[in-house]
Amino acid sequence: MSRTETEAFALYRPKRRLSPLVFASPHSGSDYASGFMAQAVLDRRAIRSSEDAFVDRLFDMAPEFGAPLLCARAPRAFIDLNRAADELDPAVIEGIARAPHNPRISSGLGVIPRVVAGGRSIYRGKLSLAEAEQRIKRFWHPYHQALAGLVEETLAEFGRAVLIDCHSMPHEAIEAHTRPGQPSPEVVLGDRFGAAAGREVMDQVEAAFGAAGLRVVRNAPFAGAYVAQAYGRPSRGVHVVQVEIDRALYMDEIRVEPLPGFASFRALMAGVVAEITGDSGSGLALAAE
Repeated sequence: MSRTETEAFALYRPKRRLSPLVFASPHSGSDYASGFMAQAVLDRRAIRSSEDAFVDRLFDMAPEFGAPLLCARAPRAFIDLNRAADELDPAVIEGIARAPHNPRISSGLGVIPRVVAGGRSIYRGKLSLAEAEQRIKRFWHPYHQALAGLVEETLAEFGRAVLIDCHSMPHEAIEAHTRPGQPSPEVVLGDRFGAAAGREVMDQVEAAFGAAGLRVVRNAPFAGAYVAQAYGRPSRGVHVVQVEIDRALYMDEIRVEPLPGFASFRALMAGVVAEITGDSGSGLALAAE
């Protein structure tokens, strides 16, 4: 395995590409720069509530199965890489005109987030447009250049590319969308209702998580955001599946620490990765022949 690291991302490549799979974790970045923390009114634990903590570790075995893994280093509270670069929030950035209604921006979750989980404000006032543009230049563009490059090289080598966009979801959020008396899903797969990935791809990814004993649903309440929308082109052979995993399965959400059973859950995830990469003798790698 080889590693390339910049201030924006860490890229782990396998010794040999064996699969059309690409894994990416845009929200697990945890490099909280002192300058950013000085601007924030929240303490470190509170500001980490929007972070997909440890998701990169849940998928860090992907290169062992012949697939690259791209991980963000900057935290989501600093810049959200699963948003378009122009999703700028006038409520937190000076000099931005109000645009047509965008629910992500309205809720404070644009490319430069205004709030973390629970609607808690990150800043007292506004940031300058110059600072917002600098964050996008230094972190958003390098991450997406790396991601687009991985997708294109995979498409050229295998004839198609399957991007697994790795995320986590607060247990409280998924419970709020579950009918009373029904068990809440443990994994939500999003393909924007078929627009971002072909049915065969979704079926195989869902089957892999289901075979691991996890309760899986599709597209509700998370159907996929910018990455799925921007990269998913099934007609071109590029499929994106957004994976949301219940944080309560592997971490203490209040302390933002792995649970004692983290290693066991990571081993379970290794089985899922092996299945969808084809290392188990089936999966998407064979389908790409």
